[in-house]
Amino acid sequence: MIKNALLLVEGRVQGVGFRYTTKQIADEIGIKGTVRNNEDGTVSIEAVGEAKQLENFIEKIKNNPTPFSKVDHVSIEEKESIENFISFHITN
Repeated sequence: MIKNALLLVEGRVQGVGFRYTTKQIADEIGIKGTVRNNEDGTVSIEAVGEAKQLENFIEKIKNNPTPFSKVDHVSIEEKESIENFISFHITN
């Protein structure tokens, strides 16, 4: 089971509160990491947590977490080299 993941979220995910909602979800579940907008309109999320937490987090991200977002696709890559985060934060 994955404990460290790099997610690439495609769809209408910029300018709709997606990063802030992602942080709220991460804080509720206990996920640590970071979320940032990419120049190509996608959003990258580095997420660290227990396997069950991460599974729950990914499921919530896939299900359009804001009223205005539309997640078309989430690519998930297991990453061993993700930094050991102490909280979840938003970057630009």
